[in-house]
Amino acid sequence: MTVTLVPEAIESYAQDHSDDVEPLFNELRDETFAQMSSPQMQVGRLEGRFLHLLIELTSARRVLEIGMFTGYSTLMMASALPADGELITCEIDPAAEAIARRYFGRHPDGGKIQIRMGPALDTLKRLSGPLDFVFIDADKGNYVAYYEAVLPLVRQGGLIVADNTLWSGRVLNPEAESDHAIVRFNDHVAGDSRVEKVVLTVRDGMTLARKR
Repeated sequence: MTVTLVPEAIESYAQDHSDDVEPLFNELRDETFAQMSSPQMQVGRLEGRFLHLLIELTSARRVLEIGMFTGYSTLMMASALPADGELITCEIDPAAEAIARRYFGRHPDGGKIQIRMGPALDTLKRLSGPLDFVFIDADKGNYVAYYEAVLPLVRQGGLIVADNTLWSGRVLNPEAESDHAIVRFNDHVAGDSRVEKVVLTVRDGMTLARKR
């Protein structure tokens, strides 16, 4: 089931009044739900279109994604990059990687994508800037660590987007460790004068932080 903070009817209305996606994305969504044990981790169509638009609006050329999963968000962002654009994506699950690689191979923009398998924090140690755009959508316990690792690599005016930052509303009454991890991240970014920030109620919550 897709996690959303708005009523299903409103979610459907918003989708009906937004740009559609290529059939390949619907096929990827269906295979993810058929094959993966936690398919709700996949970015939805509205969020995917939002990421695509953000890439275009920021004129991003070099993008980092932390948490590829089966590649829906990856392909959506790559399709918004210019022909010489580059998207580096981090993942640890070989099953998700196998699905993503097949779909990247079938999409004309798949060649812009570089997959880095292994713990993302290790990958980030070997990565150089500048980055125009970063999308964080991985294990919640490391959100603050990911943020601090990528911020020095992001150019001035670059954008960091973090997913799931309202965590199905559990930020209001955190109980599990993952709940507290998101609360810590939100408080950390809210108090960071290095960025302009806004938390949006898109799907499961998205935080946008623009580096000053």
